Amino acid sequence: MKLGMNLIGGATVAEVVADAQRAEREGFASFSMANIFGLDAINALTVAGYETNTIGLVTAVVPTFPRHPAAIAQQALTAASASGGRFTLGIGLSHKVVIEGMYGMSFDRPARHMREYLKVLLPLLNKEPVQVTGEQFTFRGGLRVPGDPVPCAIAAMGPAMLRLAGEQCSGTILWMTTAKAISEHIVPHLREGARRSGRSDEPQVIVSLPIALTNDIDGSREAAAREYQNYGNLPSYRSMLDASGLSGAADAAIIGNEAELERSLRALAEAGTTLFHASCFPADDGATERTREFLASLAKRWN
Repeated sequence: MKLGMNLIGGATVAEVVADAQRAEREGFASFSMANIFGLDAINALTVAGYETNTIGLVTAVVPTFPRHPAAIAQQALTAASASGGRFTLGIGLSHKVVIEGMYGMSFDRPARHMREYLKVLLPLLNKEPVQVTGEQFTFRGGLRVPGDPVPCAIAAMGPAMLRLAGEQCSGTILWMTTAKAISEHIVPHLREGARRSGRSDEPQVIVSLPIALTNDIDGSREAAAREYQNYGNLPSYRSMLDASGLSGAADAAIIGNEAELERSLRALAEAGTTLFHASCFPADDGATERTREFLASLAKRWN
């Protein structure tokens, strides 16, 4: 398992670039950024890719419903071109409360939506033309963006989506998913999909969790509960917390001293995680920097 870093802060493009450059200097294998309600993640990582040299760049994740697959393919190919082939497109369904409540779009049959989405997206990412006339998406033609094909991972937690990720994508991107859920639920369905497609390589399992190096365990759990309380109310994350026997999102956070953090990270690796993106959070004064420095020391040994 390789170690990467999630964006910390990043209200401006300049801050995203600076954080990616720092992660590269620290020896992290990859740098990821969520696409929520701030900067557009693909655009920001396109700039970061142009301003870095070796670090991988991952969107974790971009919602599919508001964007046509051909449009997102063009963006992703541009990001890969700017970075010299270091960009991975991470996409996901988002959540019903967002897609229906904010965008006013139907969230009906999400797995079918993703399967049709990939029929357009994946050939374009592989530099191939498509001729697709679907129920939701149609595209006829190709894209002429210089550079290499772009790998695509999807946020998948349910069995159907995990099998789809194993069949067609480079792998899956997970949040609020523990080693127990990865080994008992995620990896078996992902590998089942891979077997169906006849692929010989192992699908990627990209995982991100809140993490803090601290001796104040109780106080840090309380801080995590405040920071991440909403995730426990979203059905997809709730199902992963339930699969792990956890009551709330704060219980999924990796919190403790150096030995405890390393032990938890090794458990993720043994469960099948191939890339861990650390989401350092302010569990106490100085925790974010302290945690990052410790993980950078691990990255020098692990990556």
